[in-house]
Amino acid sequence: MLIAFYSMTGNVRRFVNGTDIGDQFELYEIKADNQNEKIAEPYILVTSTYGFGGVPAPVERFLDVNHEGMQAVASSGNRNWGNNFAKAGEHIRLKYNVPLLMKFELHGTEGERELFKEKAGSIHESIGREEVQSY
Repeated sequence: MLIAFYSMTGNVRRFVNGTDIGDQFELYEIKADNQNEKIAEPYILVTSTYGFGGVPAPVERFLDVNHEGMQAVASSGNRNWGNNFAKAGEHIRLKYNVPLLMKFELHGTEGERELFKEKAGSIHESIGREEVQSY
């Protein structure tokens, strides 16, 4: 499963790299072309939260082009922001109607990285499956 991520301060990058999921696409603030690059496969978005709970501008630009392939979102933040902790994930969840896998603080814990891997694996396994109605 492809993990697309944006890391404002390096914490999200540390989180994603700590999952040992090799298929990654990093959004760069400086390289604006990267934000408009079309992703041809399903992906999970991991993003930091900006200011008082906002979605970073590079992530907004990326989603303008790539929201159809997003399967889920996870977000990072700092618990010092109270109700705005990792709020970018909630905004994205509501706007694009995708599951919010989790919120984590800063670069997350080892347990959170393992939980993310498990949840990402479940989403990857369910892609392309037909829904079967039970009897």
